[in-house]
Amino acid sequence: MRPEQQYIDLYNQAEALLRAQSAESLNHLRAGAFADFERLGFPTRRQEEYKYTDVAKSFEPDYGMNLKRLAVPVNPYEVFKCDVPNLSTSLYFVVNDGLVSVQKALPDGVVMDSFHNCPDLVEPYLGRLADTSTDGITAFNTAFAQDGVLLYVPKGVVLEKPIQLINILRSAVPLLVNRRVLIVLEDGAQAKLLMCDHAMDEVNFLATQVIEVFVGKGAVFDLYELEETHVGNTRFSNLYVHQEEGSNVLLNGMTLTCGTTRNTTRVRLAGEHAELNLCGMAIADGNQHVDNRTVIDHAVPSCRSNELYKYVLDEQATGAFAGLILVRPGAQHTDARQTNRNLCATREARMFTQPQLEIYADDVKCSHGATVGQLDEAALFYMRQRGIPLHEARLLLMFAFVNEVVDTIRLDALKDRLHHLVEKRFRGELGKCRDCKVMCK
Repeated sequence: MRPEQQYIDLYNQAEALLRAQSAESLNHLRAGAFADFERLGFPTRRQEEYKYTDVAKSFEPDYGMNLKRLAVPVNPYEVFKCDVPNLSTSLYFVVNDGLVSVQKALPDGVVMDSFHNCPDLVEPYLGRLADTSTDGITAFNTAFAQDGVLLYVPKGVVLEKPIQLINILRSAVPLLVNRRVLIVLEDGAQAKLLMCDHAMDEVNFLATQVIEVFVGKGAVFDLYELEETHVGNTRFSNLYVHQEEGSNVLLNGMTLTCGTTRNTTRVRLAGEHAELNLCGMAIADGNQHVDNRTVIDHAVPSCRSNELYKYVLDEQATGAFAGLILVRPGAQHTDARQTNRNLCATREARMFTQPQLEIYADDVKCSHGATVGQLDEAALFYMRQRGIPLHEARLLLMFAFVNEVVDTIRLDALKDRLHHLVEKRFRGELGKCRDCKVMCK
């Protein structure tokens, strides 16, 4: 039986329950998304965009789904202690796929809440970027998601304090969760959002996530994603971003610990003089797998994008990166740069990289490049000659390699914290996230 069939049968049996427990804004999209999922199924490795990750295999196991929206007995403030010292944030928690705590101390007009509580703000935007007709993961998520989180920042409002959204996976049995996030910054607004993924139990988790981001004229938005789960976690995340004239966006996705992760990022620069900085970092060992696919669509003239992804792969880990920069006809004066650098610390580690340019304008500055290498033997020899043990020398070289991505962070306290977490990751001290309440203090 195809892995899709169990979910098709589940939907047909439980559609009434899905709708009864869901936000109406998602119910409006559900039937169309399910029809798309029936037609598309899960992506296969025969498709160019998914050639390095076996999606169907990840959905074959029998996962539970909390369709009845039963409350999870957990106080997130008690179990989660991974705060970032010296970084004052407005803190929110999602347990599995539901927002469980809401703080009201936000500027007038700013909304951080569940889809259930703000349908009038959600309806005009939800589903406009996340096209269910072309991607089976997005179609699946839209068919089964029952709630989501909205961040809405009105015109001209500047959020001085970053918002931190903690996604906590918690279950006694293997669990599939479907998260949805909608972010809207109106013209001239400014905000920073840090999203952290953690798994508090040792069971296997499968998470799908769809994020839609609308950034208005002259708006400034930073999105930092930090994945620090465990090897039993599989994540498929699709991020869609739309930028208007003069907007400035920084996206930085960092995978410190995972089992299998597949991230897709699609950004459309739709207004002149928009600027995008797209960064990513992955650290993987054992049999972990990290796959990033990016598409930057320069749809209008005079926009800039700068893309940098770095991987460090140890033991038998595998990594994949495929990045496309598309410069459409008429998008003159585009300035686009893409860099992918990868370090394989062992001969067994495997990295697949595919940088791509499609340019249909003649007055542009575009470049792309990728490298895959091993640790510098000369540097290792030099360091050992000065009394540094081999293991420590390897750690120092790997740490220095990824620093460039961490340094793009525009929050000093978060940057300092990430330097610390990366060092602990290389030393093998983040392997058991269930202990993060004592490890990450």
